[in-house]
Order: sequence, then C-alpha cells, then structure tokens
Amino acid sequence: MLTLLLACVPPESEGCPNGLDLNDDGVCDHDVADWSEDAAIPEGTDRHNIYALAEDDLVATTEAGLAHAGVWPVSVSGVLLPAESFAVLFEVDTRDADRKDLQTLARSLLGFGTLDEMAQWLGLPAYPGDGSVPLPSGVAAGEPMGLAAVTTEHGPAITVSCYACHATELFGTVVVGLTNRRTRANEFFHLASTFFPLLTPTMYQGLTDASTADMVLYERAQANLSAVGGRIPEAHGLDTSLAQVGLSLARRAPDAWATRDAQWEASPRASALDELVADSKPAVWWTLRYKTAWLADGSIVSGNPVFTNFLWNEIGRGTDLRELDGWFGENGRLVDELTVAVFNTPPPRWRQVLPDYPIDPAAAERGELVFLASCAGCHGEYDKGWSEGLTGEEALTTVAVRYAAQTAAVDVGTDPQRAAGMSDFAEALNALELSQVMNTVVTVQEGYVPPPLDGIWARFPYLHNGSVPTLCALLSPVEERPARFVVGAPDDPATDFDAACVGIPDVPPEAWLAEPRNVVDTAIAGLGNGGHETVVSGDDRGDLIEYLKTL
Repeated sequence: MLTLLLACVPPESEGCPNGLDLNDDGVCDHDVADWSEDAAIPEGTDRHNIYALAEDDLVATTEAGLAHAGVWPVSVSGVLLPAESFAVLFEVDTRDADRKDLQTLARSLLGFGTLDEMAQWLGLPAYPGDGSVPLPSGVAAGEPMGLAAVTTEHGPAITVSCYACHATELFGTVVVGLTNRRTRANEFFHLASTFFPLLTPTMYQGLTDASTADMVLYERAQANLSAVGGRIPEAHGLDTSLAQVGLSLARRAPDAWATRDAQWEASPRASALDELVADSKPAVWWTLRYKTAWLADGSIVSGNPVFTNFLWNEIGRGTDLRELDGWFGENGRLVDELTVAVFNTPPPRWRQVLPDYPIDPAAAERGELVFLASCAGCHGEYDKGWSEGLTGEEALTTVAVRYAAQTAAVDVGTDPQRAAGMSDFAEALNALELSQVMNTVVTVQEGYVPPPLDGIWARFPYLHNGSVPTLCALLSPVEERPARFVVGAPDDPATDFDAACVGIPDVPPEAWLAEPRNVVDTAIAGLGNGGHETVVSGDDRGDLIEYLKTL
C-alpha cells in the first residue's frame, strides 16, 4: 500500500534566501550555471556537476534531489487527490458493496480499481532494497516509485511523481533517469479528467466518509481537472506531454498567467494537437549534462529545464500559476537539489545490467572505427579506455565524451509531427510571466537533436517516437525496418531482449500480446519510422553495435 510522504525542505542559507549556498559565500550556487541561449560546453567536458559543488556536497545534494524525485513536492499542484479517503475508496479487498461496485466501474473506465492495481497500471518500478536509489522519508523498499503523496495545508494528497516517467526496471535493475517503457502518467491525468467529475462530492463523501479536509482536496482536484486537456498515447512507452500542455493551455485565458477561465474550460480554443499525433519517449536524464538546449527537438533554447518541467507539468495539472509562482519563491533550494540530481544521474552500463552477455572487446574496437566514420559527426566522440592503455573491463569504459559545444536540432528525415506540435503553443508559452521570470525561451525547430549516445543500448526502441525496435533495424534501409512490432516490460533478457541487435525481440513474449497498445504501428502519422538513413551492414554493423554496447 501507499506510504504517505512529507517533502521536507532544509533550511535555506541566509546568503541565498531561495536556493543552495553550500559554501556559505552569500551567492546562490545556481548562479554558476549558464542557462542562456549562448551557453557552450568546452570540448571533452560536461555539466554533471551543474553548480560546481564540492564533491561531498555533490553526493549529498544528489541524494536529496533523488528523494524529491520520488515525490511530487509541489504542494499547490492542481490535481492532488486526498490520500486518506482515496486509500479507502480504492482499498484492496474492501467489504463495502458500494465501494466494490465503484471499483468495478473504475476498472472499466480507468483500468484499475485498487491502489495496488493503480501502481501496476501506471507501470511503476519498485524501490530496490540495495540502497542504489535513495528512499524518500517514510518509504520502504518494494513500494512503487512514482506514486506518492505530498503534504498540503489540508493534509496528505496522492499524485504522480517524476519517477513515473523517468525510472524503470531493466532486466531486474532499477535505472533512475531511464525512460519508463510502461509509463501511463499522461493517460492517468487524461482519464482522471473524465472519471472524477462523474463522482460528485456527495457520492465521494458517502463512499469514503472523507474528512472535511479531504473533501476540500477532492473538490479542489475535481475543479482543477476541468482545466486539464490531453490525449492517450498511441502506444505504450510514449508520452503525450506535448498534447497535455498545449490542450490544457487552450482551456485557459490567453494572458501572461494562463488564468483559469470557466468559459475556456467549457469551450477550449482549437488546437492542432486535438488531432496531431506528437507522441515521444520521455527523455533520459543523463544526456542533459552534455546539452545546452532541451527536449527531443532542442526547442527550449534557454532556461533551467527542471524549472520548465515543473511549469509545464503544472499547466497540465490545472494549477493556478500565481500559486505556483509563490511555491517557486519558497522552494528554490528544493528545485536546486533536484536539478543537481538530474544532471548528475549516471547512465547504466551494459556489463552491470547484463553480466551474462559479454561484449567482444576486439569487435568493439573495430566498431569504434565504423562509428567515427558513420555516426560521430552528429552524435559526438567517445574516448575509450582501450585508447588510454587500460585493460580488462576498464578498457570498455568511456573516459571522456566530446559532444557539440552547443546543442542543435538536425533534420534527418524522421517523423516531423513531434517537432511540428511545438509550434501550436510556443508563442503562448513564451508569453507566460513564469517563462520570462525563468528566462525560458521556446524556439520551434526543424528536426530533432542527435542525442549523446551514453547508455544508447538501454534506450530501445529507437528514434524520438520509439518507432524502430532495434539498432539493427535503425542501421538498415527504411524499407527493411519492421512496420509493426510489439513492446513490453524488459524483465528477462532471455525472452524480452535481442542482445545481438539490441532491442525488442522479433518474437514477443506471449504476455505482451494481451494489450493492444503494446503494438507500435508505424503507419500511424506521428509514429513513422523513416529517416536517419545511416545504413551499416555485414560485419561492420555487428562491430558497430558491439561498440555501442560499451557506451
């Protein structure tokens, strides 16, 4: 069952009243970071230590930030469901006949009828017990990552946190910062906006015997859900955040605070995202350290992406942006800690996750030459341990990454709809007061950022929209790529993974076939698998893939 969490914010430094100042010099640590459009990263370096903290402070702050990622600490967030009465409503093995009927209805409309089913439906991993992921206060190993509660002035309330999209279990190893291939976070808010308005406050109170404080939270969430627009992803593992932000903005007044407006909620402005499929995979965290622009298309050209993530999430949760402004004004340290953690999250290593599938060192060294000839121009260069005279496992280590000094989008012919979707509401985002305060600027791009390839072997299926199942397929002519394939949870590498081609197996496990949206159909506009036509064949392809396993 769900443990209730308290998002505690440590005392702030007197010299930096709203942020970290760990060296007590009177200057906020976040002032070190360059979030401007002109920012550049010197060759061979990265920004894993984004605020240039002392090593001990970096470790401690990263741990604190990861604890925040386990909750959604925005106490003014729009959709905060009352935790105590919600737990009663969705109690496992309830004996109340009316609640059983409600749970049956919820299963048909939402896909879950209890809290345990909700965590499973959301596709959440469980906190490991080995200490590899810091446990938020009050949370035990084995509890779901990404479904938690924050404390509000009206008591604890359930919500969805960062880990719902940015943590997953990969062959038995929990990887923080990796795309959750089973995420349904956007779908949760979309379905909630249709289900909970049907459950009137009188009905809710009668079913749960909710306290007065819980009823305040319930009625507030119910009202805010009317400002939430969204779409269901076309396939599992994809994210419809773009649609949720754009369609939610269309339900607000077109002013600098995107003010809540009953008329716009009842009759939203027309949006291309009503029809346009702009689905994409949730971003991995560890590549941020190499970038100066954000999102798959690099359209956020300035500003701290963690601030921006909070803002855009809260637009998609019906939050009053003036209240959010007040929250930012009181919680700068928390945002700083989460920023440090996101930038300092490491990629997974093949040999740690898949020790029974050894890499061929000689093939990998040959593959480096193929990579330099075919891929490095867009994706950067990776200095390997074997070039430094290291041996054994250390020879496979990446000792330095040399990526572009400034991040840029490149049009290589991949499906354009995700990038095009940003143009629908970029102007409205830039006009927001909070965007201007944060110096967040959105500039619509053509194409997508060729990402750094750290941990690329773990990021299947490939391209921004997950439309290519394996590296073999990605390195093949477009006409040879599968038009349809089935995705699912990567639990067992023997059945759920193609280790030679790296990615989704040709023959999916039987369990994957039970869910229709596990099928990725590249004939759907927005899920096209064209473009990125770098064809590598024969032994060169095998060697290149062996090299990519080392990144």
